[in-house]
Amino acid sequence: MSGKVVKVSGPLVVATGLADANMSDVVRVGPQRLIGEILTMKGDTASIQVYEETSGLGPGAEVVTTGAPMSVELGPGMIEGIYDGIQRPLEKIVEKVGACITRGVEVPALDHEKKWKFTPTVQVGDKVTGGDVIGTVPETSVVLHKIMVPPKMSGTITDIKSGSFNVTENIATLKTEDGREVPLTMTQRWPVRVGRPYSHKYPPKRPLCSGQRIIDTLFPIAKGGTAAVPGPFGSGKTVVQHQLAKWSDVDIVVYIGCGERGNEMTDVLREFPELKDPRTGESLMKRTVLIANTSDMPVAAREASVYTGITIAEYFRDMGYDVAVIADSTSRWAEALREMSGRLEEMPGEEGYPAYLASRLAQFYERAGSVECIGSDERRGSLTAVGAVSPPGGDLSEPVSQATMRIVKVFWALDASLAYKRHFPAINWLNSYSLYLDTLKPWFDENFGLEFMENRGKAMSILQSESSLNEIVQLVGKDALSPGDQLTLEVARMIREDFLQQNAFLDIDSYSSYDRQEKMLAMILRYETLCRSAIAQGASVMDLFSIPAREKIGRAKSVPVEEYPQAYARIEAEMEQQIEEIAAQGGEN
Repeated sequence: MSGKVVKVSGPLVVATGLADANMSDVVRVGPQRLIGEILTMKGDTASIQVYEETSGLGPGAEVVTTGAPMSVELGPGMIEGIYDGIQRPLEKIVEKVGACITRGVEVPALDHEKKWKFTPTVQVGDKVTGGDVIGTVPETSVVLHKIMVPPKMSGTITDIKSGSFNVTENIATLKTEDGREVPLTMTQRWPVRVGRPYSHKYPPKRPLCSGQRIIDTLFPIAKGGTAAVPGPFGSGKTVVQHQLAKWSDVDIVVYIGCGERGNEMTDVLREFPELKDPRTGESLMKRTVLIANTSDMPVAAREASVYTGITIAEYFRDMGYDVAVIADSTSRWAEALREMSGRLEEMPGEEGYPAYLASRLAQFYERAGSVECIGSDERRGSLTAVGAVSPPGGDLSEPVSQATMRIVKVFWALDASLAYKRHFPAINWLNSYSLYLDTLKPWFDENFGLEFMENRGKAMSILQSESSLNEIVQLVGKDALSPGDQLTLEVARMIREDFLQQNAFLDIDSYSSYDRQEKMLAMILRYETLCRSAIAQGASVMDLFSIPAREKIGRAKSVPVEEYPQAYARIEAEMEQQIEEIAAQGGEN
């Protein structure tokens, strides 16, 4: 079925003669067969957002509907893939047309020629239901791709093969309850704007270890949780998200470059193949899918890119994996919504954003969660969503930041002043929060004892005390403070510089395990406890600050991974001895 273009306004095309088309149908526009999606229908007139450059397109051009919604192709071959916002494989497009991507190019999302070794896990005669695993494919050295029965299908396996097949060949036959024989391949198609089904959603109870001390210790996120990273220009949002993508203890990472600079995606493409996953020892690309829809790519495809990414993530979640979706940034996605809304002449909301901005953001973040997957084997998977927010001028009162804060449960507020001081990660400990602390406390208590959360509380208290003491220092100077308050300021400086600050370019310090974090913080707080006791005995504050062990605590984060437990124990023993000697001298005086 086809219609005719009557209006072109940037990425918005209006066509008539499409009475039988449906909302969200994918269409092909003009002689170059540009890909688009129907946004609104009025009679036989459709408003279409085109995911490619529309220059040169004019009234009278033909519009052909495919009759299917915007969908992604799911199957072996996605890991290590680099896609644009509508799941076109960029590497394959480069091979076909060169580095300057031509309009209307059609390339399948998965390689239809490559053979994959399929090993069945069910037998002829087995009854299966939607989500059941019927076989496996070793996609990379760290990801075992599970071939599942598509959702909403069930029946009996009447034929299943073993061997090497491409993704379009039949590997099994399913006889449905109404007697139909349905051939099964290794691929599924799924509409991106519809969340994939699950059996049950659980409250997240396990933390996501990111290797970043300020995140893991002070403001943890749970597996299956949601987080926002807001901050002004130059405050390090992308660096924080790169660190999360690199070191998070998840099985799969889907990184969505949505409207940000192209050189930032280039950094990811160059770094990830060279970096080693601390859990598997393999290249990080062997568990990563990249969606690249940077600022110089079509605006409309930017809006689709976050849905493409989270649908791919849900597919891997359904296999029982822990998946992280990193969206950089949701502000650019909201700007794409605003542009399309303006061209559709919809009533604008605050700051020109559409009135449905908050509900669209909620639809995205609500697809995260820790779930029991569909199928009969009770698999558990999780999808963690982390979105950057880029408020103009760092103003967190703008609509995207406010709508995001109402939805997410972890808020890592980046601070430009910290970034300019070279304090990484530049997360402001006074403005950030995590609402998962209560649900994660049992896990921390079980794995690290009650001290971990107690020490976290003490550290936060010291940092907050420092903030109020700094106001007094500005008025009367540091020397006017009592010895106890001077100690508070010194310990707060140790927490900030020796614990929270990390060097992303130093291999030893770029990633820090939970055990190492716990020992490092305990050592700093032990120093504080011993010094308070020594001050009570009359010890000099300046003598306590200048002990040799104090400098060793500052360098503790650069101790090699295999040596830190013994090294930390030695530093603590030296510290106790040196403080005891000073306390004894203070008592004599």
